[in-house]
Amino acid sequence: MTSRFSRIAFIASTSHAARAAHRRLSAAYGKTPIEEADVIVALGGDGLMLRTLHRFMGTGKPIYGMNRGSVGFLMNEFREDTLLERLEAAERSVVHPLLMVATDKEGTRHEARAINEVSMLRQSYQVAKLRISVDGRVRMEELAADGILVATPAGSTAYNLSANGPILPLNAPLLALTPISPFRPRHWRGALLPEVARIRIEVLEAQKRPVSAVADHREVRSVQEVEIAMDRSVDLVLLHDPGHSLDERILREQFGPSS
Repeated sequence: MTSRFSRIAFIASTSHAARAAHRRLSAAYGKTPIEEADVIVALGGDGLMLRTLHRFMGTGKPIYGMNRGSVGFLMNEFREDTLLERLEAAERSVVHPLLMVATDKEGTRHEARAINEVSMLRQSYQVAKLRISVDGRVRMEELAADGILVATPAGSTAYNLSANGPILPLNAPLLALTPISPFRPRHWRGALLPEVARIRIEVLEAQKRPVSAVADHREVRSVQEVEIAMDRSVDLVLLHDPGHSLDERILREQFGPSS
């Protein structure tokens, strides 16, 4: 059988299980250099998948993950046999990252992309005070909270869910704007925004109440303001076994493990 993905490059996390799987799979399916590969097979957990997606952002190379980590929400079940057949039958999920432009206290602008979320977090014992604008219009003059985050549908089951944010279907044209431990307004639960929204968050009393901004794993300290928008110019392609797509996993997450 001729496969679309006959040239496979393997990437593994640092865990013993992942390294051992890497050796066995490379021996069975070959060691294609990454630049020549049709597909990247990532062996590890969700952390490795995020790092792999960031590493190959903009290349168009599809990523197929197999779980050799802990949670593995973004990963397929680990099996060493019939890998070529599984790749051939795999379904594509295309996600787009968020673009964060953060301006620090020196006026320097920092750009970073996030697949899961952009979060703003207080750096000291004092609560952060933030002003929120959407598409150039101020929507909240002052939010007092530990922070706030903007999550993509793909990232809505990560930090966003832990902060009591909504789970979004993968194909929903939405972003979740979720406060982290809000103090005032105390009962504000956040907002659902269209994916085309441009969000601006200003830090009030920035000297007294410093705030950091984080795009997945990239952190900028002592920011004055952050602009966030989805970058639809970048496609990230994930491959999943039939019936195990991100859409299906997100749906199951809303009904519990027995669904």
